[in-house]
Amino acid sequence: MEKYDLIIIGGGPAGLTAGIYAGRQGMKSMILEMMTGAGSGYMVPSMENYPGFDMISGKDLLKKMRDQAEKHVPMRNMEEVKKIVKNGSASISITTSKGEYNAKAIIISTGSRHRRLKVPGEIDFIGRGVCYCATCDGPLYQDKNVIVVGGGNAAVQEAIYLESLGCHVTIIHRRDQLRAEKYLQEKLKEKKIPVIWNSVVEEIKGDMMVKTVLLYNRKTDEKTDLSVDGIFIAVGEEPLSKVAQDTGVEVDKAGYIVTDKYQRTNISEIYAAGDITGGIKQWVVACAEGAVASLSAFEDVME
Repeated sequence: MEKYDLIIIGGGPAGLTAGIYAGRQGMKSMILEMMTGAGSGYMVPSMENYPGFDMISGKDLLKKMRDQAEKHVPMRNMEEVKKIVKNGSASISITTSKGEYNAKAIIISTGSRHRRLKVPGEIDFIGRGVCYCATCDGPLYQDKNVIVVGGGNAAVQEAIYLESLGCHVTIIHRRDQLRAEKYLQEKLKEKKIPVIWNSVVEEIKGDMMVKTVLLYNRKTDEKTDLSVDGIFIAVGEEPLSKVAQDTGVEVDKAGYIVTDKYQRTNISEIYAAGDITGGIKQWVVACAEGAVASLSAFEDVME
């Protein structure tokens, strides 16, 4: 069984930053990533609020972060953590899809995944009109009618990006006003992207591909069929915290890991950082939490 000072679970902004700090502190560390990249971060089409960049895509920023992290710590892709066992002080066993490891401390930065609508037809048409990533699938819908479901930052960003690709975009939102930041809403108006208010998708229908969605207007109590070629779902995220919960790590009622200001959990030598801790889900916050978690691990274990 390979032994490490610190194992970081998750290769997003928090995990990569934690890796940079751990490596620079001389800790024998490793990052385990269940995917080939850094999860949903790759799906962000553009951002204008990350310090040092006027505008950059999630994919490009993560590549820069990863290139920097790999100078300090190895990263293993396609290796999902299945089980974590706390053996005693500064001894934690990690079982993955490919092997077993032992660490003095771990940082859980597994992030979150896209929440689904849980309506008839959604699962059936994934990859055949139902999408969760405009960056990944948007180019397939140039000159076609698509809808974006949601009202937060992610939904508005997806709509603006799809419009830039030449898609005919409409936003479907369950309320009468958006939750997105003001500057995004202003961009939406500039692009003249229409919004269907007070409405939810009740069913997704088609044959080989999506053809229509059944909309229910919560205000008028009316139902209508809307012809679409694609539906991009951006209704929030849910934490990937099952392996942490199975270990006994405390989570809140929504499933997010509870930490103190030093990113410590209720179990000694187990830390958490990034979107998995809930709160403000911004890249700069995730990076900060990753740095704090790594410094805390060094202080608690190595010193």
